[in-house]
Amino acid sequence: MTLLLVGAGSQVYREYLLASVATEYDVHLLADRAPAWEAAYLSGHSVVDTSDVAAMATAVRQLAVEGVLTWDDTRVVQTAELAELLGLPGSTSRAALACRDKRATRLALDEAGVPQARSVLVTSLPQARAAAARVGYPLVLKPRALNASTGVVQVPSTDRLASRFRLARGARTPGAVEVAPGDVLVEEYLDGPEISVDAAWFRGRMEPAFVARKECGFPPYFEETGHLVDGSDPLQGDPAVLEVVARAHRAVGFATGWTHTELRLTAHGPKIVEINARIGGDRIPDIGRLALGTDAALTAARVACGAEPDVRPGRRRVAGVRFCYPDADCLARQVRIDAAALPPSVTEALPIALPGQELRLPPHGQVAGRYALVTAVADTPQECRAELEKAVGAVRLEVLRPLADPRTPNA
Repeated sequence: MTLLLVGAGSQVYREYLLASVATEYDVHLLADRAPAWEAAYLSGHSVVDTSDVAAMATAVRQLAVEGVLTWDDTRVVQTAELAELLGLPGSTSRAALACRDKRATRLALDEAGVPQARSVLVTSLPQARAAAARVGYPLVLKPRALNASTGVVQVPSTDRLASRFRLARGARTPGAVEVAPGDVLVEEYLDGPEISVDAAWFRGRMEPAFVARKECGFPPYFEETGHLVDGSDPLQGDPAVLEVVARAHRAVGFATGWTHTELRLTAHGPKIVEINARIGGDRIPDIGRLALGTDAALTAARVACGAEPDVRPGRRRVAGVRFCYPDADCLARQVRIDAAALPPSVTEALPIALPGQELRLPPHGQVAGRYALVTAVADTPQECRAELEKAVGAVRLEVLRPLADPRTPNA
């Protein structure tokens, strides 16, 4: 069976997904460039502008296609439109846009009474000041339709609003087809642990796959520095969490596919942060598989081809991922991993930074500041975190030189 994949993403974060899908499907890649590392997993490819749905449809008109899939957040709407155009299974493009456009998400959830942050859309600093007075401090500024926490920043008080509003309003994601660039959401800060729920959906029925607990750093920004999936975590089947997730999906109209939903566990119960109409990033599906035996990529591909999902766990262990960051902005020389010093529990230790790559910490380099990642499996969350800490100690970044602050005139 032939599956269309719209964009493969970066090798370090997405190769394991493509490798899994290729075990069962002939994968035809639609991408803006010719395949490189992806070639080993493909039955064919088309170099095409993936922001142009008609061009993608034309490129595959001779193929007998069973389904279409993407795990690229910037192409979820175009992928849904392509599935509609080709008459293939999936959720509607309207539902995908309601997830991609965070303002549309807020409006849909508000109308349905789904617990979430209070939110006001603004386009200027005076509007932001007025919204902040309504929402109250501390608050969060969030670009309307970016990903990977780009431009998302906490504001503790009115004296920090102007500078942080400029940061949020100016944030961009390379290659993204933006929804109303420059629009910013002024939102209530939700206090409490942050989690994500990856789930398969089939004709409106949810099959929850795994819940991950997020580890965040670099305040006032929301950089995700690691994740942990505990197969025995009560959150894996928590009725309150799953009810809120289900209600949120009904509100935006998402019925078939795979989603990655982010929530905060507040004193007043779980509240929705956002819904992403694709498989989770940051290697979360990988640690979900290690902890529970659930193959998110293969399941998402099957759903995209019209099959019912099966996400029943095959085991219950604890798995985590941790990302490595430099102490300051720098130019990377090389990442060295001492394999002999890695604990046996480590399943992977991968360099992310290439020689000569700029590494910048938030707010100038969210996600792009990482130079390596490690994953590990253990029997308890405490053991897993300890093993990840040991593994990070076996990874060393060699620096060519420090980098100047990009805000300085000569940077």
